[in-house]
Amino acid sequence: MDVIVVNKDNFEKEVLKSDKKVLADFNADWCGPCKMLKPIVEGFAKDNDEIKVVSINIDDEDELSEEYNVSSIPCLVVFDKGKETKRNVGLISRDDIDTLIGD
Repeated sequence: MDVIVVNKDNFEKEVLKSDKKVLADFNADWCGPCKMLKPIVEGFAKDNDEIKVVSINIDDEDELSEEYNVSSIPCLVVFDKGKETKRNVGLISRDDIDTLIGD
């Protein structure tokens, strides 16, 4: 599955009302670690159809980043049944994303 770009208009549908667990990648175009994380997140998305992976640009979606208290990026947030269950701030390996998602 491809990474879905999310904004305030489709956040509720794609994340909060998703029937799958969601990995939300809060990022920005100017962020070096975000650029390094992007191919890792894309690879995870392609290999895991049972997890929905979304990308949220904090510069474009400052309301969402404020609502979810994202003050440092990259920030990966796991949502399950519309609720945040886990979070990681900073560059993370593929293995660590697998651990973060858990079961």
